[in-house]
Amino acid sequence: MNWEKLYVMQEQLDSYIAENHNLKGKDLFNERYLALLVELGELANETRCFKFWSNKQRSEDETILDEYVDGIHFLLSIGLEKHLRYLSVDVQAAETNETEQFNEIFTKASLFKQDPSLEKYNTLFHEYLKLGKILGYSETDIQAAYFKKNEINFERQDSGY
Repeated sequence: MNWEKLYVMQEQLDSYIAENHNLKGKDLFNERYLALLVELGELANETRCFKFWSNKQRSEDETILDEYVDGIHFLLSIGLEKHLRYLSVDVQAAETNETEQFNEIFTKASLFKQDPSLEKYNTLFHEYLKLGKILGYSETDIQAAYFKKNEINFERQDSGY
């Protein structure tokens, strides 16, 4: 995965948003962090992995991938704000189920919030990518979906989203 390309694209989007909303120079870490948690919750909701009480089927794969990529956007954005870059390593599929992996990501996110270091950022990002593997997404799937969603996010800004 060419993470640097995605960081550049995310930086362009973040700058565009900052310009359009008079946010240049503002510290948005808490907002971005909360947005990541919300997106993670929305993703879990679409997978329905924790809804033991319901027989309703999980959402379509395209919807789940779209939600997954929203999380990638905020991971990249947080990294940019904190001047951190994910140090790409080979991601092996986690030996957990979806629910356990979501819980692991929430834990790692909390630890990162308390100590926004490169080590904690990489651990959080890596755990998120493990979830992608559990969900069945390849790097190619993720990158293509990121490109598509990034374009949509620019269009949303232009239309007053």
